[in-house]
Amino acid sequence: MNRIIGTQRDAGISPAGRFGPRPRLHDFGPARDDFRSQVLHGLRQARRHIPCKFFYDQRGSELFDQICALPEYYPTRTELGIMTRHAAEMAAVMGPRCRVIEYGSGSSTKTHLLLDQAQEPAAYMPLDISREHLLDAARRLASCYPSIPIHPICADYTSRFILPEAANARRTIIYFPGSTIGNFEPHEARAFLQSAADRAGSGAGMLIGVDLKKDPATLHAAYNDAAGVTAAFNLNLLARINRELGGSFELNQFAHYAFYNPRLGRIEMHLLSRQEQTATIGSNRVDFREGETIFTESSYKYTLGEFTALAAASGWTVEQVWTDDRRMFSVQYLTSNS
Repeated sequence: MNRIIGTQRDAGISPAGRFGPRPRLHDFGPARDDFRSQVLHGLRQARRHIPCKFFYDQRGSELFDQICALPEYYPTRTELGIMTRHAAEMAAVMGPRCRVIEYGSGSSTKTHLLLDQAQEPAAYMPLDISREHLLDAARRLASCYPSIPIHPICADYTSRFILPEAANARRTIIYFPGSTIGNFEPHEARAFLQSAADRAGSGAGMLIGVDLKKDPATLHAAYNDAAGVTAAFNLNLLARINRELGGSFELNQFAHYAFYNPRLGRIEMHLLSRQEQTATIGSNRVDFREGETIFTESSYKYTLGEFTALAAASGWTVEQVWTDDRRMFSVQYLTSNS
């Protein structure tokens, strides 16, 4: 039985699903009251915002998987290419018998490339905020890697949670693929990386995906795809509020709005009100002016030098960097200075 902290719930062992027996879930997932309070707090600010972590309910996670397969969305296929070419080198620097913790694991697509090369991993621990999506991925991985203990953790990785023990683990490696570090404001990124180092302990390593700065046209296309999947992903945030919090948002009265801000070096995603309107969340009223937006996500892009400086300020040293031929994306290996 796990010790109770905040909203933690020990889910135990669930019945077999379509992927076979379900690995034991370590559940620190946020409660609905937390979702409600953060949404209402953000919508009451002068600059309305909703934390991007709330994109990832089951439907949002499915839509994000679709985004990753879009022709305009270069990060996933570029990172997969880097991993395919260099996973053996990455596993070598990680070393044997690691406890591998994947932050924001999603469908764990890239994980296979790493686990195929890993040297006798002590355990694999996928961590994600979307409970059902996490369990589906964990069951698939457990069937592919029966000799590796799989410990799925449902949690917001910016909040408190406990890492399960792993017998005979020599060190902890945090695997943080994608470009999720870009979703943090710079001061938040420093705090997150410092917290990750503290949690992972002495001798820890981190394998992290970092999106690199490039021409704005490529960035614009990646977040404004022709099929409208990113728009649906953004608008699903309002649909989730309607489903789970009794909201009354009219989705067709809001538009997906994403652009590159060159001064800050980031993509910004917003939901733009098409007209003056009022929405409610339970008994709470939210009034919008025409053209007013809800800020839903930042996606910062870095130069290699900028990220090296960020890592150093957060207690990490960049030891090795792998990029694609066009230097659009990077996978970097860091070691903790603690």
